[in-house]
Amino acid sequence: RVSFMNNQKPQKPTLSGQRFKTRKRDEKERFDPTQFQDCIIQGLTETGTDLEAVAKFLDASGAKLDYRRYAETLFDILVAGGMLAPGGTLADDMTRTNVCVFAAQEDLETMQAFAQVFNKLIRRYKYLEKGFEDEVKKLLLFLKGFSESERNKLAMLTGILLANGTLNASILNSLYNENLVKEGVSAAFAVKLFKSWINEKDINAVAVSLRKVNMDNRLMELFPANKQSVEHFSKYFTEAGLKELSEYVRNQQSIGARKELQKELQEQMSRGDPFKDIILYVKEEMKKNNISEQTVVAIIWSSVMSTVEWNKKEELVAEQAIKHLKQYSPLLAAFTTQGQSELTLLLKIQEYCYDNIHFMKAFQKIVVLFYKAEVLSEEPILKWYKDAHLAKGKSVFLEQMKKFVEWLKNAEEGNQQLNSCVE
Repeated sequence: RVSFMNNQKPQKPTLSGQRFKTRKRDEKERFDPTQFQDCIIQGLTETGTDLEAVAKFLDASGAKLDYRRYAETLFDILVAGGMLAPGGTLADDMTRTNVCVFAAQEDLETMQAFAQVFNKLIRRYKYLEKGFEDEVKKLLLFLKGFSESERNKLAMLTGILLANGTLNASILNSLYNENLVKEGVSAAFAVKLFKSWINEKDINAVAVSLRKVNMDNRLMELFPANKQSVEHFSKYFTEAGLKELSEYVRNQQSIGARKELQKELQEQMSRGDPFKDIILYVKEEMKKNNISEQTVVAIIWSSVMSTVEWNKKEELVAEQAIKHLKQYSPLLAAFTTQGQSELTLLLKIQEYCYDNIHFMKAFQKIVVLFYKAEVLSEEPILKWYKDAHLAKGKSVFLEQMKKFVEWLKNAEEGNQQLNSCVE
């Protein structure tokens, strides 16, 4: 019995009373933007309108206040003076400050100074980048809720921040909101925005930024569908003093039309459509998109040369090229009605033969073929030979053309000599 009792384990002591478990989520600080807003507004009131002091205050406050959680509130205050309700209005019962973009002077210099405040803040607290981008997208959707002066200031500020890389051009997507477009708000805002953006950089830098986010071909969407034409866009922005933007969009449209023309042309050639149908289509596109004959002849040349799998042997490619180009010479002839177009074609042939090494010896044969087929005439050939040629392969091509050019200069000697110089 003693042995049995010795083997019993002693019982552990127990605590009397109830034990409550606290969930972690209950311990989290309650989301309270009002208290955060009061702290920021009090600090801004103390700094006054000295933006250097504002930047220092914001820098120091980031160590004490939760910018990550209250980014939207912070940017609402800096732009509008207080927290914004949906639609862009400031609630009447909310505390507000006049140290903000909307209460500042409406001029470029003041907006440049405010841009510095945002730059410094975001450089110091990199995690605010995304929050700031989301804020600007939201503000653009709220444009109708702001006064014209507030919109102008926001447009200037956004243009400056796009120019210095603080913002990405993808934020412009918000301007394509149907209601903003319909009421003309988007286009009017874009005028101020692009003026300040181009003022900080230039149209080429703007073009690069737009291209990176596939926005370069979407600018006409700032207008309703019935006004989305190059003519309307050009007139609106030229009258607003943005001729360079008008020309850029016109050029973009032209590039798009040329790409479309080349694509369709290659499809028609691969189907073997009759030349008369192709010529009619090309002429209609030229008229519709204001494309010059020089541009068209370059497109046709490129299309004709891309429809063939060329032989890699130099001695065979010339024969293949002559046979192929003879077939297409009526098409090329239809678009070499001007001397400048003929010269454009000659330069394209020179460039092609230089860039494709196995074509180097075929240059003269191609030119003579086109002369015989009345695609090229004497004057442009002589001008090309004299001073209008490219530097690419110059010595080789000029040497090839020497006898033929001499014959052209003495054309009265007749066809017999032409045949002998070609052989």
